[in-house]
Amino acid sequence: MRKSLIAALVIAVSSPAVIAASVFSDAKDSVEYRQAAFQLIRHNMADIGDMVKGDVKFEQERVIKRANALATLTTLPWDAFTVKGGSAKAEIWDNLADFESRAEKFSADAAELQTAALKGDQGDIRKAFGAFARNCKACHNKYKD
Repeated sequence: MRKSLIAALVIAVSSPAVIAASVFSDAKDSVEYRQAAFQLIRHNMADIGDMVKGDVKFEQERVIKRANALATLTTLPWDAFTVKGGSAKAEIWDNLADFESRAEKFSADAAELQTAALKGDQGDIRKAFGAFARNCKACHNKYKD
C-alpha cells in the first residue's frame, strides 16, 4: 500500500502539465488560481520591498524566507494561462511566446533574488529585487488591464 502511494505521488509530481490541463478547464478556476498565486507573490514581494526601501527594519532571515517563497511562487501561475479570463489582456494569448518568455525571466529573477538573499549583501539584494520588480511591472504594463 505504501509503495503504491509513493508511486502515485511521484507520478503526480512529475507530470504537472497533465494535472494543470485537467484542473484549469474553465475560466473561473483558472483565474482564481492565477489571482491567488499572484496575491502571494505580491505579499512576499511587498515585504522585501519595504525592507529594501528602508520602510521597515532589514531582517536577513525574513528576506531569505520571502525570497525562497518567491522562487517557488513565481513558477505557479503560468499553467493557469491555458484558459482566457480575468483582468489579463487578450494580448497574452495573441503573443504567448513573449508572455511565456517574460514568465521564465520572472522566475529566473526570483531565483537570482533568492541567491542574493542567501548571500546576505544588502546591495546585491537591492539590485536583484530591482530587476525582479522591473520585470514584474513591465509585464503588468503590457498584459494586465
